[in-house]
Amino acid sequence: MDVGGVGYDVVIPLGTFAALPAVGEPVTLLVHTHVREDSLQLFGFASEPERQLFEKLISVSGIGPRVALTVLSGLPPGELATAIAAQDTRRLSSIPGIGKKLAERLGVELKDKMGDLGKAARASGAAPFTSAAEDAVGALLNLGYKPAQAEAAVAVASKSVGPDDLNGLIQAALRSLARG
Repeated sequence: MDVGGVGYDVVIPLGTFAALPAVGEPVTLLVHTHVREDSLQLFGFASEPERQLFEKLISVSGIGPRVALTVLSGLPPGELATAIAAQDTRRLSSIPGIGKKLAERLGVELKDKMGDLGKAARASGAAPFTSAAEDAVGALLNLGYKPAQAEAAVAVASKSVGPDDLNGLIQAALRSLARG
């Protein structure tokens, strides 16, 4: 990222990547600075709930910033907060790189810390998926796309296609994925 002629290496989750404007356009990211003895890393987020979730994730023992980024990339923030609050280990362990034990630890350590974060994340993101949109996400998953990619593409597609038009959602999502 170029800020006033100075380049910064900012690591972002897939959800933030999907929200980025075209190359060369101005962008605003909320940044978390992670300081260690031997390095300084910047992590960028498109929304405040996404950054708050990241910060809660890195507070869990055994989860560093890279694993937290993987978790955030695996599910949209609203769904992630809901899955953690509900201790839905099946949904959490569906994220690549997250096993059953880590999914259980996330639920146990963060369940009570989710509070209104899930509501805020859902409000800042897309509306909840309709059954057609859920089916479109399922179709994209069957085609080999990652959950975060499929959900982001269907969210983009639902802005231009009717929420109950399954074929239209799949086609628009595939076009979106082909461009990206």
